[in-house]
Amino acid sequence: MEILIKNECPEIKVDARKIQQQIGKVLGSLDCNEHEISILFVGDQDIRDLNHRFRGIDRSTDVLSFPQLLEGEPEMPGAPVLGDVAISLETARDQSEEHGLSLEEELTLLLIHGILHLLGYDHEISDQEEVRMRKKTRELFTMIYPGKMLADTCNF
Repeated sequence: MEILIKNECPEIKVDARKIQQQIGKVLGSLDCNEHEISILFVGDQDIRDLNHRFRGIDRSTDVLSFPQLLEGEPEMPGAPVLGDVAISLETARDQSEEHGLSLEEELTLLLIHGILHLLGYDHEISDQEEVRMRKKTRELFTMIYPGKMLADTCNF
């Protein structure tokens, strides 16, 4: 398993080693031990640019996922690339206060959400899928932070 992390928003510090450990546990529990994932931390303007470029939505967001394992395509040799997850550290910092979480906890929550999207979960396609994704997100979050409950204000 390879977890690549890049912080392009250096004014907000992240503990890359801790994130690698936590996301390693998440990927392991999802049977993705052999996969590679890239994580990009950016600011609000950069995530807005990505959202506009790739989704046609001209506003900032908290997390974007870019899957690499496309259905029906043959896998390349080597470790399969699960995909890329981009997170706005500025939005994550603001949301962490709303959700009653530390920045680290919020980042973990957003990464779990992004990884589930990479694996094909999609809360936007139906109410049933939203419930399924929410349940899995909370299950994985609790695995990393036992006893920590997510507030109702958190819609993940």
